[in-house]
Amino acid sequence: MYGSERRRRITETLAASGRVTVAELAADLDVSAETIRRDLSVLESEGHLERTHGGAVPAVPGGRVERTLAARRSENVEAKSAIGRAALRLLPAAGGTVLVDAGSTTAALAEALPADHGLTVITNSVPVADGLHRAATDDLHVLGGTVRGLTGACVGASVLRALEAIRVDVAFVGANGLHPDRGLTTQDPDEAAVKHAMCCAARRVAVLADSSKFGHEFLVSFACLDQIDVLVTDSPPPGPLAAALDTHGIEVVLP
Repeated sequence: MYGSERRRRITETLAASGRVTVAELAADLDVSAETIRRDLSVLESEGHLERTHGGAVPAVPGGRVERTLAARRSENVEAKSAIGRAALRLLPAAGGTVLVDAGSTTAALAEALPADHGLTVITNSVPVADGLHRAATDDLHVLGGTVRGLTGACVGASVLRALEAIRVDVAFVGANGLHPDRGLTTQDPDEAAVKHAMCCAARRVAVLADSSKFGHEFLVSFACLDQIDVLVTDSPPPGPLAAALDTHGIEVVLP
């Protein structure tokens, strides 16, 4: 087997399982562990994966350095727009209340909201609030706090206190990673605290996440899978994640 073919097999195995080990790959491909390590180094340099102790995981889009909201909104645009439109099916009836988290995918939901939605919308996102204000949303509430420059999200004690005092019909929450073991994760502790409080403040929690988030985990876990009711995404989750979602009875909504 040529090296290029072997590396293609490695990427296919990684995509299917979400994680690979040097020992398993060496046995499956009938080569030495050192050959596999060299293959993993090549694939990492090409951006296909990230090396871990004894193996590898899929590469995180854009790496693990937190990026600006503008940068994230330019990625997977069609998928996020489709997710935003699909999430409209989860809106409560007129007179209901919703929380809209900060993020590029939740912003797609806000953009898709019809002008006559008749809902009370509460958000901690300055960009989302600005867009809804321009669209003449009548009952719009902004959770005020310290604004993070990278994401436009309001965070801090005042936001957490406000969330403790309310109970909404649906919270639409974004995440940087969706992992079968660690649940929902993100990079910033302050945003994680707000996201967690949003999940606790809602009768129903809907996660809006495109498929690039599957299998990834970041610094802070803010919700376990058993705290989620619905996942709105652009393609069916892979095996381990699909099994975990099914175990916890999480509905998967596709465009």
